[in-house]
Amino acid sequence: MRWQEGHRSPDVIDARGPGGGGGGGFGGMRLGIGGLVVVGILSVVFRTNLFPLFSGGGTTPARQAPAAQGPQRTGNAEEDRQVHFVSFVLDDVQANWTRIMPSLGRPYERARLVIFTEAIRTGCGAADSAIGPFYCPADQRVYIDLGFFRELRARFGAPGDFAQAYVLAHEVGHHAQHLLGIEARARAAQSRDPARENDLSVRMELQADCFAGVWAHSTQQRNLLEAGDLEEGLAAAAAVGDDRIQRSAGQRVRPESWTHGSAAQRASWFRRGWTSGDPNQCDTFGG
Repeated sequence: MRWQEGHRSPDVIDARGPGGGGGGGFGGMRLGIGGLVVVGILSVVFRTNLFPLFSGGGTTPARQAPAAQGPQRTGNAEEDRQVHFVSFVLDDVQANWTRIMPSLGRPYERARLVIFTEAIRTGCGAADSAIGPFYCPADQRVYIDLGFFRELRARFGAPGDFAQAYVLAHEVGHHAQHLLGIEARARAAQSRDPARENDLSVRMELQADCFAGVWAHSTQQRNLLEAGDLEEGLAAAAAVGDDRIQRSAGQRVRPESWTHGSAAQRASWFRRGWTSGDPNQCDTFGG
């Protein structure tokens, strides 16, 4: 992906360093990509489906606790370059939403991205890096430990900078759902019909994948893509499918327990957004 070296976003909060933790539950947090494997393995160990505890359905939102907002720190050259990259992607994704959101009936409000190490206090409670990247609607922030990108490459088999960009665009997609009221309607439907909790969670995640594809379409139009970027994005979307995660955790594939969708579904909805460039084509709730 072609991007501006040295970019710094005013919407990035660098809270790296030890001791970000804190108490509280996980409230409305959308479970991060990296956390899928962790929770899948724990579900096998305890022989119960633990995904609803982290999916944002059926829980009481935790009292908001502000994330640490220490001074911008510098690390090694590789870390600094990664900070600049996520800054560029965040600003580019949000610029695209600023352009298209009014056509959906409301202006766009920018989210902030918090970069942390090991643990952090959020508006949705305490979280640690094992959860992976996630969005907290209570404070309208995306959270990521940059170490996740190493796991994306090594554990999930999804290397490349555009795979990383897909992850961020997906999480900002959850912010767009929050602003558009989609998340609130899905939560209300989950409360009314708990039997549909997993199904509605899957639809939320697939729509965020499609929204990530809508942004990817815009990068193609602006000649920001390089050879292999589409394949990197599709590989990242497929790598975190529930069926692949269940197999990696030693489970049999059980579609009724999915909370994020299969590898094929996630790649398909990402491609749909990429092909159309139209968020109106991302209605995962219509069928």
